[in-house]
Amino acid sequence: MSNKTPDLRAAYSLKSPEENKRLYAEWAGDYDDNFAALEDYQLHIQTARAFVAAGGQGPVLDVGAGTGLCGAVLAGLGVGPIDATDISAEMLDQAMRKDIYRDAIEADLNQGLPVPRDSYAGVVSSGTFTHGHLGPEALPALLRVARPGAQFALSINAKHFEALGFSDAFGALEAEQISNLSFTEVRIYGELAAGPNKDDIALIALFEKG
Repeated sequence: MSNKTPDLRAAYSLKSPEENKRLYAEWAGDYDDNFAALEDYQLHIQTARAFVAAGGQGPVLDVGAGTGLCGAVLAGLGVGPIDATDISAEMLDQAMRKDIYRDAIEADLNQGLPVPRDSYAGVVSSGTFTHGHLGPEALPALLRVARPGAQFALSINAKHFEALGFSDAFGALEAEQISNLSFTEVRIYGELAAGPNKDDIALIALFEKG
């Protein structure tokens, strides 16, 4: 177990991949119990359900899989096989213990993915496109490993969406590489959440690779 309690302020203030690795190595053992459960975290459930409702199917890449919260929901909904990718080896270790993933891929998405082109029929991400984490520059790497027609469901913190120019990025992609783009607004946390971020909103971007 780590000696640090997961804290959103720490996560939102990250500035580099190295800081991400360091923080999530400390959090990995306690993340499910000391963050997800205590904060009534719901985004992984919303994202997985949106993916399935849009017709998503496997093989699926769970991006920023962390300890496997979203993957567990996907598996429970009958989706598979599922591969996990994350920048944190410690988080992936926790995820693989859930026995829901086919493979674990440690990678910094800003540097691309060590995966063959057109590998996946679906790409899902919950909680990774947020403050201190990934911006729209990671989208091309995900499109590269998706098959034509692959279904995407990517949750993006609403404030992060505005600050980093996701709207323009999706507009450019829609012109040439993606289709059926839509956004669903959801709450990140449930009714039991407390603290300054309890009312945070995310946008789930649903689209298909062209």
